[in-house]
Amino acid sequence: MENAVVRLLKRRPFYGQFLLGCRREEGRGEHPLGVTIRDGAPILSINADRFGGFEPHMQEGLLEHGIKHLLHLHMSRRRERNRHDWDIACDLAINPSVADLPPDVPVPAAYGLEDGLAAEEYYALLSSPFDTGNLDGNGTGDAARDAGGHASLGEGEQRNSSAGAIDDHSLWDEADSTPLRLAEEVVRGMVREAWHKSDGQVPGDVRELVEGFLTPSSIPWRQVLRQFVATAGRIGRRTTWMREHRRFGQSTPGIRKRHRLNLLVGVDVSDSTNVAELREAFGRELVRIARGRETQITVLYANSRIQRIDSFKGGVAESYHGGGFTDLRPVFDYARSMQPRPAAVIYLTDGIGPAPEAMEFPTLWVLTQEGESPAPWGVELRLDV
Repeated sequence: MENAVVRLLKRRPFYGQFLLGCRREEGRGEHPLGVTIRDGAPILSINADRFGGFEPHMQEGLLEHGIKHLLHLHMSRRRERNRHDWDIACDLAINPSVADLPPDVPVPAAYGLEDGLAAEEYYALLSSPFDTGNLDGNGTGDAARDAGGHASLGEGEQRNSSAGAIDDHSLWDEADSTPLRLAEEVVRGMVREAWHKSDGQVPGDVRELVEGFLTPSSIPWRQVLRQFVATAGRIGRRTTWMREHRRFGQSTPGIRKRHRLNLLVGVDVSDSTNVAELREAFGRELVRIARGRETQITVLYANSRIQRIDSFKGGVAESYHGGGFTDLRPVFDYARSMQPRPAAVIYLTDGIGPAPEAMEFPTLWVLTQEGESPAPWGVELRLDV
């Protein structure tokens, strides 16, 4: 896997840098890889044995395939569509543009369709007018249930009837944990970081898509902030099989809840963020969020070290004026020491200063308009106040 990424960094630096923004996990299924966005984090799942079974050029093609699913947000755009048909439609939309894929992947010609359509267009052509979407269940009778899809094959049905997704689309179910608008900002941050680190060397077939991500976001920053907090709240919800059902005397799934959502907010007190309107707007929105749910917010005012610690539960956010240079690491060191640990970290900063190389906490970087991307991880938004 590492060698494949290195080759991409040399041959197609944008793709290689984009991959470095993904959280890597070990895959155990039958597919060589899969991608998704889970709880606001981009995930690359790799089955090392199956991935290693492909020739080097095909490994690069598989990685490019996964990258394009993320760039197009295919896992987040499925919504209530039929899973089988949407999976095929997404592959038809990107496979013709990837040169080094295995020969049996789905392509539009096998379905009697032209290249170059969007996933939604292919889906409309493939799906039945009676498609009822993502319905799961079993009926009665002797007929075997199909895979849940209604894709109508064209002239290529016989030669491509066994074609299927080369990557693990079952991971896309996890994308439901992240609202579409927040997922857009996740990918936008990855694109910006990859674009800068690759000196703007973007492959031609995704250039227009990338340019769209490089333009200022049209999504209101307050909406992104609220969706990030809502996603952090879902991360605090865990299913467990540890409890025995009192009535039935057997293990049944239960939900263990955190009664209060714990958030850690870092405020960079350097001169670049010492703008009254900016801090007040940010503080007011945090107060609204805290009042709208059971939330404990710990606020750290920091520059090169933590200067002050405040805590509020729906109260009034105070301001603090500092100065000096910024080191982003102390806030995350503090987060690791908290008990209970925070569900997420939100950091208001200009992004200029050393940051941890990686972070286990979901992180939202709230950047000033002229701020710099501080790390290849986390979600970014820019305040337009």
